[in-house]
Amino acid sequence: MARYQVILAYDGTDFAGSQRQARARTVQGELERALRHLGWAGRAVMMAGRTDSGVHATGQVAAFDLEWRHSPEDLLRALNANLPPDLAVWQVKMTSSEFHPRFDAIARRYRYRLFCREVRDPLRERFAWRVWPPVDGERLRALAPLWEGQHDFAAFGSPTRPQGSTVRTVHHASWECHEDEWWFEIQADAFLYHMVRRMVAAQVAVAQGRLPAESIARALADPARVRERSEKGLGGGLAPACGLTLVEVVYPPSVGQASDR
Repeated sequence: MARYQVILAYDGTDFAGSQRQARARTVQGELERALRHLGWAGRAVMMAGRTDSGVHATGQVAAFDLEWRHSPEDLLRALNANLPPDLAVWQVKMTSSEFHPRFDAIARRYRYRLFCREVRDPLRERFAWRVWPPVDGERLRALAPLWEGQHDFAAFGSPTRPQGSTVRTVHHASWECHEDEWWFEIQADAFLYHMVRRMVAAQVAVAQGRLPAESIARALADPARVRERSEKGLGGGLAPACGLTLVEVVYPPSVGQASDR
C-alpha cells in the first residue's frame, strides 16, 4: 500500500464544487468512482481544498492510499481512462505516508480572468467574466498592491469553519493584461469562502467608476463596518465563478516529494 499525490485539472462548469456531496456531481466523487474501478477501497480521497460550484482548476491536489503494482505513469493513464472528459489527472507521484494535501500546504494561487465586451461571447464565457461597461486597466493595476500583506479580510469572505479567523496573508497580487483579457493573480497562505470573487467584484466596481478606490483600503482597515452595512460585502457583489481557477497549491520543498519505485 502506497500513498499517491495527484494534480487534477477540471472544467468546473458542470460540477457542484470539488467536495463530495451525497446527491450532486463533484470532482471528489468522480475521482473516487474512477479509483474504485482500480480496486481502491478507501473511505475518502484527501483534497487540498474546496472549490465552489463552477470554479475551475489546473492545480488541485488530492491524495489517496492504493495498492498498485504498476508505475505512477500507468496509474495516471488508468485514472484518466475512467474519468469524465471535464476532469483529468495531470500528474501522479508516490509520496510520504504522512502527506496531507490540505494540512501540508503553505499557499494557494488563484487566477481570475475577465474581458470587456458589450455583446456576449459564447466561446469564452465558461472560463471568463464578461464585463461591461469596460474597466480602467490602470485603476486595476493600482489596486492590486493594497491586498498584499496580512489583513483581516472579513469584508471579502467568510471563515472556513465556525468562529474561524478571517485574517489571511497575501504574498502576491497583480493585474496583468493578456491580449483583450485582464487576469488577476493572487497567492496567499489560505483563502476565505468567496474571498477572491468578492475582491474581484470590488476592484471591477472601482475600475468602472462605481466605487471610490479608497473604499478597499477602508474595508481592510475596518472590515466589521463593511459587513454591518452589507452582507454581500464591499461593492455588494460576487464575481461569477466561471472566471476563477485554482492554479497551484504550494508545499515546502521537503513535503510531498515523489518517491522512487
